[in-house]
Amino acid sequence: MHMTDPAHWIARYNTVRERSLALAAPLSDEDCGAQSMPDASPIKWHLAHTTWFFETFILERMEADFAPFHPAFRVLFNSYYNGIGEKHPRPQRGLLTRPGLAEVKAYRANVDVRMARLFAGELPAPQREQLEMLVTLGLEHEQQHQELMLTDVKHLLAQNPLHPAYVARAAAPAGLAVAAAGGAAPEWVAFDGGLTEIGHAGNGFCFDNELPRHRQYVAPFALASRLVSNGEYLAFIEAGGYQTPSLWLAEGWDWVCTQGVRKPMYWQQDEASGRWSEFTLFGMLPLDPESPATHLSLFEADAYAHWRGARLPTEGEWEFAAQQLAVETGELHPAAARVGAASASGTAPAGGLLQMFGHCWQWTSSSYAPYPGYETAPGALGEYNGKFMLNQYVLRGSSCVTPAGHARASYRNFFPAGARWQFTGIRLARR
Repeated sequence: MHMTDPAHWIARYNTVRERSLALAAPLSDEDCGAQSMPDASPIKWHLAHTTWFFETFILERMEADFAPFHPAFRVLFNSYYNGIGEKHPRPQRGLLTRPGLAEVKAYRANVDVRMARLFAGELPAPQREQLEMLVTLGLEHEQQHQELMLTDVKHLLAQNPLHPAYVARAAAPAGLAVAAAGGAAPEWVAFDGGLTEIGHAGNGFCFDNELPRHRQYVAPFALASRLVSNGEYLAFIEAGGYQTPSLWLAEGWDWVCTQGVRKPMYWQQDEASGRWSEFTLFGMLPLDPESPATHLSLFEADAYAHWRGARLPTEGEWEFAAQQLAVETGELHPAAARVGAASASGTAPAGGLLQMFGHCWQWTSSSYAPYPGYETAPGALGEYNGKFMLNQYVLRGSSCVTPAGHARASYRNFFPAGARWQFTGIRLARR
């Protein structure tokens, strides 16, 4: 039996795979091989690992007469799947000068040809269904890595005193958005709360950490109508926010003191003029006071919220509000609040909320934990999310580098409290 509409699957597969190469295209071979910190990976590694996923979880299981492109790649490009076997140490990925970028691209091309052959081949119905499920997961996984490619290369280029741009604005790859201006002054948008359902609903794709959908009580609350802006965060700095221990969680204050943190990750101040600049994917630019403040840790987000007499939302509150936006805009996975959604007058879309999606991930006060009734999938794929449900916090929404289609009300991103190389920002909440 043939796979359901092989042409559709081949086109979808090729679209995602080609975008990864397009994101790497503006970079030199040297750019693609460097690693700026243990939490980031070289672009070359991202290109290889996403290919490893298809070879290891699909071709190895389903391809007749399977033979790996290179036996060593099974270890070199395994990320964290202990069920697969040995892994190359994550902090040493930048030391892998071999294989070169050309060989990694040859690896991708080889696996793509083999996947196309598998798509078009004869498969029993149960195996065809498994293939469709694994391909969907593999493509969603690769799109997650596309976001990481941009955040990782931004961190890499920021280490260079020449402040090189990833691309010029005019040459930005299709789909690469830039956080837009904050718009109107923030307002408080009230929600009555109540007994609601949280988690993914419908037949579309979701990751296992979005399940099961379950009932949860949400007390009445209010959210700020938009994200905290650069100008607002600058006022926190100028008011001595980083020198006021009473604003900070104990671990956050230790982090500030030991790391010497005094500003967001990519901000710089000219000593002579006092003017602020921000490193972006387009190089160093004057700080835009109206753009959302981003690349902030949970510690910084929480301290700012305390300074404003507010707090961070819980993930249940954030999803409750996003669901209301979805209902009022008629969108199941709301894209209406992506970049450019605000009208010229700066008014909010239905629901009264701006910048819920497509600007920066928004910290919540919720620890990343399994939902009631959560079950991990069997085998190595069960390691995808469940084993990370400790010592992390949930972020909601999406960022300006999140691939199209990955913004949905139930999506649960997660990072440690001190992480800030991702596009992470602040939406305030209060009772």
